Amino acid sequence: MTKATINRLTTNIEGLDQILGGGLPEFSFNLIAGPPGSGKTTLAHQLMFALATPARPALYFTVLGEPPLKMLRYQQQFDFFDESKVGKSIHFINLGDDAASGNLEKVLESIAVAVQTHGPSLVCVDSFRSVMLAGKAGGSSFLNLQQFIQQLGILMTSWQATSFLIGEYFSEHEPNPIFTVADGLIWMRQSIERNSVVRKMEISKLRGQPTLPGLHTFRITCAGIRVFAPPQVEESGEVSAPVTGATRLNMGVPGLDEMMGGGLPSGYSVLVAGPSGSGKSILAAAFLTEGARRKETGVIAAFEQRANKSRGEVIARLIDSGQIGVVDTRSVTVSVDEVSQLLIAEIKRLKATRVVIDSLSGFELALAPTFQENFRESMARMMAALAKTGATVLMTSELEDRYTDLRFSPYGTAFLVDAIIVQRYIEVDSRLQRMMAVVKVRASQHSNELRLFEIDADGIKLGGMLTGQEGLLGGRPTRRGARNESASEEPP
Repeated sequence: MTKATINRLTTNIEGLDQILGGGLPEFSFNLIAGPPGSGKTTLAHQLMFALATPARPALYFTVLGEPPLKMLRYQQQFDFFDESKVGKSIHFINLGDDAASGNLEKVLESIAVAVQTHGPSLVCVDSFRSVMLAGKAGGSSFLNLQQFIQQLGILMTSWQATSFLIGEYFSEHEPNPIFTVADGLIWMRQSIERNSVVRKMEISKLRGQPTLPGLHTFRITCAGIRVFAPPQVEESGEVSAPVTGATRLNMGVPGLDEMMGGGLPSGYSVLVAGPSGSGKSILAAAFLTEGARRKETGVIAAFEQRANKSRGEVIARLIDSGQIGVVDTRSVTVSVDEVSQLLIAEIKRLKATRVVIDSLSGFELALAPTFQENFRESMARMMAALAKTGATVLMTSELEDRYTDLRFSPYGTAFLVDAIIVQRYIEVDSRLQRMMAVVKVRASQHSNELRLFEIDADGIKLGGMLTGQEGLLGGRPTRRGARNESASEEPP
């Protein structure tokens, strides 16, 4: 038996072809389902305008939903709308009168006549559920409805048309013959969580090709629908280990490179953890500024304050000059996969070698509650995708300074990074001062010193090493050479 070849139609809708498994199977019979307002009609129009040409025209049947003129008025607001295709490559036909009669045979006959007249390669019926409800009202039995769906599917395939039925359905578990007959089933969902609206898409069925499983975030923008598929990672899902002996990057803080064993190896990821005001963002800015000084480009993802206004004049100038790109999104509906795509796109655009995510705390707060539940898993995917770009990544994480708690990330993500720098507050000679230590640099020797540091107008200035037996865990360390108070002199 000769293996059949099924062509795939490229939709050119960002992210959609990826979750479809490479595109839409040609001549397939598909259902676009979801509640009102979820974006079904917008997706159908975007597909139609992307795929229709004079050689392969499209038919769009409207039923008991919006009349064509009203629908076109709103669809014209999207960038994908091309007025020159209307009436030439795309034809709109109203089946409202036929459907209102409840006579499904008449509806099928009207569709057949239009298809034979125009010879379309694409056919949309909106709303197909209205046809089914009208059929029920007209006395059609469940068996007759099933026969109508099967006949329609057979006719569409015999006409060599790729078809889309659009309908307001709420669950794939409800008994409905269309779910069985359809070759493809695209579910579009939206949910309100606290003060955010989250839209997700799922390809629950597509015959003949492997789709990307799960719910995928999408947005409706002026350009149309954009799907945020998870970044491509290795099948094992593990972050690839950086190449041993890689070139080391300067951190931009005098003395810190020596503490790290010669700088941060290129392609590594580093987590800078510490309490509020300890200097995490200043270290991140120094990292990007040092890259710019060496003619490297960078990208910063800012989630708490605007990147170009809160990180000093130098960073603002570098952003304005295009040497540093910005992913500055604080929408309450953002997802980790969306940020991953934005970051990777900006890295590719600038050929960036340095990336800053400031901070993980703000990142988590920017997520809708449904995304916060899977933050750790999504971060693992994102780190794997960023590692594949070859860029060196610095992330900041805010920690409550409890002195006796040596966690470096409240999200359990510290194992994902190759290096960790910790910043803490300590009491030295009755003053609150800052301390820095390098906790981890994978496959590299590094200093184990605890170093005091100060922050002035020029940035971070490392000072001397601390001495004292209790170090981080609650005592009062002193500078090297200063008086070291004994435990008996400590207050209870």
